[in-house]
Amino acid sequence: MGFRILAVNWQDLKNPLAGGAEVHLQEILSRLGHWGHEVTLLCSGFADAPAEETYSGQHIIRRGRRMNFNWVAPLHARRLLAERKYDIILEDINKIPFYLPLFSGVPLLAIVPHLFATTVFQEINPVLATYIYLMERPVSLVYKESPWMVISESTRDDLVARGVPSDNITVVHCGIDHQVYRPDPDGARFAQPTIVYLGRLKKYKSVDHIIRAASCLPDSVGDWRLVIIGEGDDRPRLEGLTRELKLTQRITFTGFVDQQTKVDYLRRAHIAVCASLKEGWGLTNIEANACGTPVVAADVPGLRDSARDGETGLLFPHGDIEALRERLTRLLTDRGLWEKLSRGGLAWAASFHWDETARATEALIGRIVAGRTGQGASA
Repeated sequence: MGFRILAVNWQDLKNPLAGGAEVHLQEILSRLGHWGHEVTLLCSGFADAPAEETYSGQHIIRRGRRMNFNWVAPLHARRLLAERKYDIILEDINKIPFYLPLFSGVPLLAIVPHLFATTVFQEINPVLATYIYLMERPVSLVYKESPWMVISESTRDDLVARGVPSDNITVVHCGIDHQVYRPDPDGARFAQPTIVYLGRLKKYKSVDHIIRAASCLPDSVGDWRLVIIGEGDDRPRLEGLTRELKLTQRITFTGFVDQQTKVDYLRRAHIAVCASLKEGWGLTNIEANACGTPVVAADVPGLRDSARDGETGLLFPHGDIEALRERLTRLLTDRGLWEKLSRGGLAWAASFHWDETARATEALIGRIVAGRTGQGASA
């Protein structure tokens, strides 16, 4: 008999601002739904989105908007719990927590890609940053009776440092859809040396570091280009920087693209780069590797979990523009190194499967519903 699952997340995968956290939750929930569990996802709405719809094994309920969802989510969650006897709540904590343990007596699994902590002060004005920072502070107290599922060892260590008992934390790594993310069968790459960034355009993602590093690439790299894929409120600043550096002929902002376009870029680019200040895992690193594309990533929590320096890509100290420029140059000019990291990335990505991620989540849900919490094996 399947479980009745109520998941709560800021966004669903159809939201134009969806990112890695939404991909992670979608891959798990869709499988649980198709495996016979009843899955409802409560999330925020966006322009032209229906208030409710069913797709990919889930019933989606959209209420409120991005700017107020942390206030409306508990109210609507309580209503749903009153209308339907759910076995468990999955609360995806990837921004301000909803603190659902305060509003229900239903067993809850806290799913955490990563917490912001002081990173938020790099993203927004000090007043709002202080609000988000303080809203995160009580998590270890409010969720003290709840089990946690995290996507990387870095996030586990962060929670332990905040006072969450390690025995309450299960590490379940992200997966990869190998039917979608795989090398181009023809092995074709762009004629120009191409660097691709894929993700939301937020200040803490440090996309400006990529632009500045690319602006200093030497002539030996050739007629390079940088493709920036994604949307976000930092886009105007990044486009302004591109104009300031006179790079509009070399740097393309695509905005939101469909999955096939995204995969085509990952297959045909020469490097995928992520310069974030902090991540929970770095799913795009694995997606790029699965396409045979080496990565260059900041040596920070999350990214150092998903990218292996000298094996699947190259790491650099966050904020060190010269070091980032040097890694990009090396990969674009050293064919032997590129081929080594491409092979290493393919082998690394082959070890991740969404079915295994979802099965590990399903087993953890089963233990929680049965009243047996505790740390499971990493997956």
